[in-house]
Amino acid sequence: MGCDGGTIPKRHELVKGPKKVEKVDKDAELVAQWNYCTLSQEILRRPIVACELGRLYNKDAVIEFLLDKSSEKALGKAASHIKSIKNVTELRLSDNPAWEGDKGNTKGDKHDDLQRARFICPVVGLEMNGRHRFCFLRCCGCVFSERALKEIKAEVCHTCGAAFQEDDVIVLNGTKEDVEVLKSRMEERRLRAKLGKKTKKPKAAESVSKSDVSEETPGPSKMKTGKPEETSLDTREKKTNSAPKSAAAHGIASGKAAKRSIADSEESEAYKSLFTTHSSAKRSKEESAHWVTHTSYCF
Repeated sequence: MGCDGGTIPKRHELVKGPKKVEKVDKDAELVAQWNYCTLSQEILRRPIVACELGRLYNKDAVIEFLLDKSSEKALGKAASHIKSIKNVTELRLSDNPAWEGDKGNTKGDKHDDLQRARFICPVVGLEMNGRHRFCFLRCCGCVFSERALKEIKAEVCHTCGAAFQEDDVIVLNGTKEDVEVLKSRMEERRLRAKLGKKTKKPKAAESVSKSDVSEETPGPSKMKTGKPEETSLDTREKKTNSAPKSAAAHGIASGKAAKRSIADSEESEAYKSLFTTHSSAKRSKEESAHWVTHTSYCF
């Protein structure tokens, strides 16, 4: 059938060869990476967060993913390394004053420049559209171009002044090699965090046990000294208990001392004669009568 009328078929029309590999449009790929959320495939809107591998997400989408981890979500693999909200960093982005968005093309009669980005580097002024490499800092979340880091070398953030290290610099939407390096750093960081938690737990348990032992069995210094309030109360109780005894003993001793001291004192004879211990109060045997008599001197 066919081949009439002078048509000459070519080889590729008759013989089916291997299928050509479909090439992804680079411009479309850049637009998808820098303007759409990796998890929900929606347009990026503030607050925008980034993971430790340099991928961009909407914060609302990340929270929903953490709350509802179902196996039906095919896009969950892109965020499988996000275990909690602490694994993402909220970005501080600088708006591009030349970006109009959808305001300039309301009627659909103008060309949309897909390379025009919403955000720019606050240091150099490059647009964040994927043509230039951008990075952010884990310590503060500030975003700027890699050229700014190379041209202005400093150990402090160019926008907010926060100190950072090399491990804090994360490339946004980097190549496969960049992702592998960031993944190894992420695993090392998480291992160090786990080891730090394990070392803190036994130290906390030891401190608690030591405090319990010290409270149950106080040392000799505490036994001797004790608290000032307790010692003051004990001394007050001892003083109150010993006060009546000491007063009675003092009264008896003072009475004996008075009897002894009246005779030996240097008072006048008239004063001494008032007491029965004076010599004038004593009578001789002749003056004293028998007890049967009516005399009133009964000793």
